[in-house]
Amino acid sequence: MKDYVLELIRNGKRADKREFDEFRDIEIKPNYIEKAEGSAYVRIGKTQVIAGVKMGIGTPFADTPNEGVLMVNSEFSPLASPKFETGPPGEDAIELSRIVDRGIRESKCIEMDKLVIIPGEKVFTVFVDIFILDHQGNLQDAASLAAITALMNTRMPKLDAENKIITGEHEGKLPVAKKPVTVTVCKVGDKLFVDPTLDEEKIVDSKVALSFIEDDRICAVQKQGNEGIEFDMMGDIIDIGMKKSKELRKLVK
Repeated sequence: MKDYVLELIRNGKRADKREFDEFRDIEIKPNYIEKAEGSAYVRIGKTQVIAGVKMGIGTPFADTPNEGVLMVNSEFSPLASPKFETGPPGEDAIELSRIVDRGIRESKCIEMDKLVIIPGEKVFTVFVDIFILDHQGNLQDAASLAAITALMNTRMPKLDAENKIITGEHEGKLPVAKKPVTVTVCKVGDKLFVDPTLDEEKIVDSKVALSFIEDDRICAVQKQGNEGIEFDMMGDIIDIGMKKSKELRKLVK
């Protein structure tokens, strides 16, 4: 199967007949988990992920005493893929969390200064949990879409007179100022394509995850794979990523 997929890519074709710059069918459902402060379900082709947002109260980091805290975690359930195992997060789960986290953090997506309760002492903590339901390729784009959709629909918990969360009560929305979108561009030889299936991911030389904000600025980049990327090719990778990020952003509500 790997040889078949590789030969197709080298000849400018894909097994599912898509163009190289074409995503599979995308479905996004905000507010997917009723009891979460924020949540979203995203399906890209047969890949399915859920993002859940939980708001808590904690201590700010020493170097950012006047900002809230963001924590992103990914859970790779064995039900989603035969290669996923139970136990502590593996390298793939850690890398996925970092890609999602970096896109949110470096874009200044959340106005973190508005999450301060008592400067230097008490702030809101935003927990973003990514759950993989079915891994059929391109988890990072799906997870990033789910995360930003969930954040945009997150409700702020209401506090009592002692600055403690009142369970089940909310007021206002999480202060989200930017809408970062991540697009992963894959390379096989001199061919570039987006939204790889699981079979295509097995034969890529390398891939680059680029996060863009509304003004087309790149806020985060993550290169994966053992093969290098020619400098001249990076311009094409950025152009493809920028174009597709505009299309994906229109789907996020």
